[in-house]
Amino acid sequence: MYVIVGLGNPGRKYEGTRHNAGFQAVDRLAALYSIEFTQKKHKALCGSGVIEGHKVLLLKPQTYMNLSGESVREAVEYYKADPEQELLVIYDDISLEPGKLRIRKKGSAGGHNGIKNIIQHLGTQVFPRIKIGVGGKPEGNDLVDHVLGHFSGEDIEKMKETYERAAKAAAAVLLEGPDQAMNEFN
Repeated sequence: MYVIVGLGNPGRKYEGTRHNAGFQAVDRLAALYSIEFTQKKHKALCGSGVIEGHKVLLLKPQTYMNLSGESVREAVEYYKADPEQELLVIYDDISLEPGKLRIRKKGSAGGHNGIKNIIQHLGTQVFPRIKIGVGGKPEGNDLVDHVLGHFSGEDIEKMKETYERAAKAAAAVLLEGPDQAMNEFN
């Protein structure tokens, strides 16, 4: 079972925010492969299905971003998934311009508290991930306000296309492996 996690915060208040880019991408992936989020387990909303011939569990942790590792660890342990081979985490990245994608096979948290918590709970930073660029905070603005803020203007349409590309990149990671997906989508 492949576990694909989209990071975000639960609740209407956070819908469409920069920090919920992972939720948006996983929602798009679910739509492309007719997977519905019908289960609540592992402290998450879950949907099971098949993507490119692989059984998958789509996961949207409901723990709030900074505690995402609790949910991810529960799912990984339950399905006995190998984080290096059977886990994919999709999340926002302020170091990338809006609309940019970056696939990596491993790495540090890079200041992202959700990833920091996942690394802490899994005991490894070696797991594939797709970073979705949401842009850096404007000079003088608060980082929390920035990531919990909404996209504006032309970025709204750009991000819709980006979530579609991120969903296709996730499918490519399953089908072709991270290296090939990096060549295609980075």
